[in-house]
Amino acid sequence: MDPIEAIRNARPEALELMPPLSAPEIASLETELGHPLPDDLRVLLGHTAAIDGAPFELDFTGRTMDYEGRDLFPVGVPIAHDGAGNFWVVDANPDEPQAAPVFFACHDAPVVLYQSDDVGDFLHEVFRKLEPGQTSSVDDVHEDRLFHVWRENPGALDHAAALAGDAELRAFAAGLDDRFTFVDLRRPVVGMGFSWGRHGPRTELRRHGYERLFAYAPPERKPGLLRRLFGN
Repeated sequence: MDPIEAIRNARPEALELMPPLSAPEIASLETELGHPLPDDLRVLLGHTAAIDGAPFELDFTGRTMDYEGRDLFPVGVPIAHDGAGNFWVVDANPDEPQAAPVFFACHDAPVVLYQSDDVGDFLHEVFRKLEPGQTSSVDDVHEDRLFHVWRENPGALDHAAALAGDAELRAFAAGLDDRFTFVDLRRPVVGMGFSWGRHGPRTELRRHGYERLFAYAPPERKPGLLRRLFGN
């Protein structure tokens, strides 16, 4: 969905749009980020840089969002947060310039979930929360799906299964050892995801370039002092 259309279809009395960025300001933001923005996010910034009055804080520049997740989203732009340390991130990809999907990055439970196909769809679902009696996929992801993914670990592939996958998945798995569990989010539905903190704060995380193929593993065990001293 076009993000401007999503804003226009929302309840205007509930929202306060902040001033847009000029073309030079958008170019400066891209320089600051170190990568180009998806076209739909660039268009949105030319309409408004942020919105007050939404159920979540929305800052389309990402500048007020204290999120660091470069292992998972190497050129991601956090555009929303819930005030509890959880963020929605535009998974920008230089190979897909028109639009980029939005992921929900949560710390409790420590999971990442697919939220929306693009920024416009995300905003549409956010603004549905302002309408009495309406349901929103944002609620489904934010309140329910994260615990299902944390408990059930759906769609996880072990190393052998990943090596038996298609060419991209095989190439990814071939560069990692059998400690790793793999998740394929190239064709996801809302609420699909994985537990980025499955093995605690030292969980090792990998991504296959800009492909939405992810892997995680427990930290590699290092030999103890006696083994290092005596070699066995």
